[in-house]
Amino acid sequence: MADAQIICAELFPAGFHLENAGEMIYGEGVCANQTVSILGTRNSAPIGVDLAFALAGKLLEIIKKSPQQAILVLVDTQGQLLSRRDELLGNAGYLAHLSKCFELARIQGHPIISLVYNEAVSGGYLALGMMADQSYALSHAQIRVMALPAMSRITLIPLDQLEELCKSSPIFGPGVANYLSMGALDGVWEKNLANSLELALNHPQTEDRRAERGSQLGGRTKADFVIRTIKKAK
Repeated sequence: MADAQIICAELFPAGFHLENAGEMIYGEGVCANQTVSILGTRNSAPIGVDLAFALAGKLLEIIKKSPQQAILVLVDTQGQLLSRRDELLGNAGYLAHLSKCFELARIQGHPIISLVYNEAVSGGYLALGMMADQSYALSHAQIRVMALPAMSRITLIPLDQLEELCKSSPIFGPGVANYLSMGALDGVWEKNLANSLELALNHPQTEDRRAERGSQLGGRTKADFVIRTIKKAK
């Protein structure tokens, strides 16, 4: 399991500082002659109402104190916290609030880049990592909506049948390669992390092209077609 401090040392050789507040991490680093805000999670943190609210609060603080500063989101989450307390308190609403704060940051001119450096699962990844303008992952990262054995239990589809489906449809399969082919990731970082981050900072994205990438790579064959058809019909 990668450590956030070690990853930041590779991302920001010019210097950084990183603090922990429970399972939340935050700080700043220097890359491409600019200061970058850092926000994220560690220890495969499950995101419940407390962590989601803390992340949203820190994000609003960045918006207020560091106008239009690029934000790097370091993702390491096993998904939403599965607890009765958090569900009763409306965890989905807290995750939605976190997503809205990212959208506010975008509207206010903050370029947002996410990097999965360990694990990214389900709703935790949707709210924390996939809200970025650009989404990346380290080559060893683990990304999934649901583990196949769990998917088999829920859908009652035999595990061997799901494994066979994964060979022809990346939508069913976990892993960085599948998410790349679906267009969910802009790229995979393996070496020279500082150079990769600098390239992303120097080429900000202004459009959501995930469906288009998924179509080009063969991982999502219909999404881009449906989107374009709807736009033409308006």
